[in-house]
Amino acid sequence: MSQDDIENSQLLEKCPVNEQECQWLHELASLRSENAELKLLVTTDTLTGLYNFRYFQENMGREMERTGRAGRPTSIIMIDIDFFKAINDEWGHEAGNQALKMAASAFKQAVRSSDVVCRYGGEEFVIILPQTTLPTAVGVAERVRLWLEQTRLDFEGDTIYLTASFGVGVYTKEKEMSLETFVDSVDQYLYQAKQQGRNQVCHADYSEVKSETSVSAEEKTALFEVQKKPE
Repeated sequence: MSQDDIENSQLLEKCPVNEQECQWLHELASLRSENAELKLLVTTDTLTGLYNFRYFQENMGREMERTGRAGRPTSIIMIDIDFFKAINDEWGHEAGNQALKMAASAFKQAVRSSDVVCRYGGEEFVIILPQTTLPTAVGVAERVRLWLEQTRLDFEGDTIYLTASFGVGVYTKEKEMSLETFVDSVDQYLYQAKQQGRNQVCHADYSEVKSETSVSAEEKTALFEVQKKPE
């Protein structure tokens, strides 16, 4: 049962015991359910089922505010599917759509439950990693890269191989920059990955964020897990 269903059930239980129906409460419950569905629609990418750019902006904004208050770093992974235009040109747009769906599924399976996967636009994706240091985020990105590399798309008798380029960055309390500026800084590492041959992970030098990259015992365990190759 979803949270909305629980709330609606609790709402209906407040009906007077001597009345068989409480129409206004039923209508209110229905409105709340419709509002939840509408919110899901406006924050979800219709093709992949992932969160969309709008949700990324809202969620990342909240995480950056939380980092500013609590001091725990927030990392993001920016992803661009390699040679995506070539897929559309050779196999058509339906193949491109299927490739995006497959990539989205691979990303969701490869990340941790606390991470948030979004479609940034076109063939670009972004993953939010709350309370995550740069070394751990790089480990997650490498796991995602391997997972996608080992996934195959069968389309009309052909096999399509996908890889992606990754840029990873960490937002810390000391940075005090806007969301746009932070995303642009991480996008530079994504561009670097593509320039250096694609299918790789690029990120800031760990020494540049030394004070924020101390890894806790829990994060060391998580890093070990994400660096395992997918089955």
